[in-house]
Amino acid sequence: MAPGTTASMHDVAHAFFEACETGKGWEGCRQFCAPDATFSAQSEPLADLHTLEQYADWMKAILTPLPDGRYEVRSFAADEERGNVIAYGIFSATHTGEG
Repeated sequence: MAPGTTASMHDVAHAFFEACETGKGWEGCRQFCAPDATFSAQSEPLADLHTLEQYADWMKAILTPLPDGRYEVRSFAADEERGNVIAYGIFSATHTGEG
């Protein structure tokens, strides 16, 4: 990005998604998030996670028993006017590691 320009909401969200879903943890994601960013999911394994920091670190940890974890984005859209980003993807992995 050129000096003096700002990233679009889409670009920031995409960079966060890439860092998070590839196991960079909060250290690799925090630059894209507000420090108190919240998280919620309807998935039972994620029910006790309430912040993006917790989710980012959970994704990092889950790649230990699932070292070949990968995702395929099927849809990614940003609604700048309403401040929303929607990502739809499929995560695949084989349980071959410890844990």
